[in-house]
Amino acid sequence: MDHLLLTTAEAAERLRIGKSTLYDLIRSRRLRTVKIGKRRLVPVDALPEVIALLAEEEAAA
Repeated sequence: MDHLLLTTAEAAERLRIGKSTLYDLIRSRRLRTVKIGKRRLVPVDALPEVIALLAEEEAAA
């Protein structure tokens, strides 16, 4: 079964980045998350969004 929400560790692994980089993306509001109880989770559909955003930022630089 495909999960709709990923833990931050799972999201970092899928993006092939470190957890500190993932948290930087979250803090800068470039990576969308949801909070359920005390857990911060990343919607699976937020991953292609952040990839596209980072590609746009890179192209503009």
